[in-house]
Amino acid sequence: MSAPSHPARSPRRWLVTGGVGFIGYHLSRALLARGDEVVVLDDFSDAPYPVAEKRRNARDLAAEHAHVEVVEGCITNRDVVAGAVAGVDGVVHLAGLAGVRPSFKDPARYARVNVEGTANVVELARAQGVRNLVFASSSSVYGNATPLPAREDAPAIEPESPYAASKRGAELMASILMKASPEIACTALRFFTVYGPRQRPEMAITLWARAVLEGRTITVFGDGSMRRDFTHVDDIVRGVLAVADSAPKGYRAYNLGSGAPIDLAGLVAALGVAAGRAPLVAHGPVPRGDVDATFADIARAHDELGWSPQMKLTTGLASVIDWVQKHPA
Repeated sequence: MSAPSHPARSPRRWLVTGGVGFIGYHLSRALLARGDEVVVLDDFSDAPYPVAEKRRNARDLAAEHAHVEVVEGCITNRDVVAGAVAGVDGVVHLAGLAGVRPSFKDPARYARVNVEGTANVVELARAQGVRNLVFASSSSVYGNATPLPAREDAPAIEPESPYAASKRGAELMASILMKASPEIACTALRFFTVYGPRQRPEMAITLWARAVLEGRTITVFGDGSMRRDFTHVDDIVRGVLAVADSAPKGYRAYNLGSGAPIDLAGLVAALGVAAGRAPLVAHGPVPRGDVDATFADIARAHDELGWSPQMKLTTGLASVIDWVQKHPA
């Protein structure tokens, strides 16, 4: 399939679930900046993304775009979802519980929010006549068993954590619901280790950036050889917009990653360069559920959507260092 052309488009009205979270804030801002209308649905829960960060994101979004509409509620509440989705042209469903390690502490909650919540959003959007559904999945669905670089058509049947299982469950739920609605474009985006300004503060890059700047020791899990396909949030937003404008009808999954994994030892060194300070490093055991490596095959997104990552890791890390310096914890 050849990459699509992008004809002139009219402004549209979008529901962005999780729209004041990390990726949600950046996407909502990008949609508003190009002239679209945005309704944000977010429950402002406190974990794993701190509620104080969400409130700040909501304030910053409203200060820049006063007409943004923010609805407070959870995707597991069908009445709330039905009200939020009424009258929109498309849905970008980013709300959910993230995090491999915390998912072991409350797997039932992860299943409820990520699978049941996604089913609510897809089912109710379809009932309202929405014809464009985009939702966040994760590279975690591939686990350790999928050959790398991971392709969208490769088996993803051995998740390593409840979080990964819930994201794969959400994909399966959406795909089965779409069998009765082939006229709808329903797209699962498998995000690969997204980082950038406003990232969840316990995630490695932001956590380590603060530690390096403050002269504190960072803990690297394992011997530093684990590899991750780090993808800057700006590239993720560009990918979501490409899908929003050009996704084919039917259910389809796309990897959004850098396609250039780096081991954790290399990441630490690159962070030190970006911060202008030598990191202090200790090593700890690999947590339960962490996979050995993530590595995206991004050919499908390139060929079908005309998307490819543009942010170099060095530039992306500099953006995090700048954010951390301007926003003390």
